[in-house]
Amino acid sequence: MNLQSDNVTQNSRATVSTAHASRYLQQLCKHWSHKFETEFDPVKGRIALPLGEARLEAEPACLVIHLTAADATSLATLKTVVVSHIERFAFRETLEFDWE
Repeated sequence: MNLQSDNVTQNSRATVSTAHASRYLQQLCKHWSHKFETEFDPVKGRIALPLGEARLEAEPACLVIHLTAADATSLATLKTVVVSHIERFAFRETLEFDWE
């Protein structure tokens, strides 16, 4: 009997203080919509990447990012990729990604 589950996923959540959450959410989703499955509106977005899934929520004072990946290595890479893209869109401000 194998007690190890094949469906174990890794999750992480970040809250990023910004007044431009909706803008960044939409830019990221539009940017990746040419390569990956995306769905979004001004307040919620979902991007299905090969590394995992990113879900974003735009609140008035922050952007909330939920990441899900198959393993810790993929999750770490997914974090790096998502952060680097959002930082490019947010070049006018310095963002802090508070990961949980």
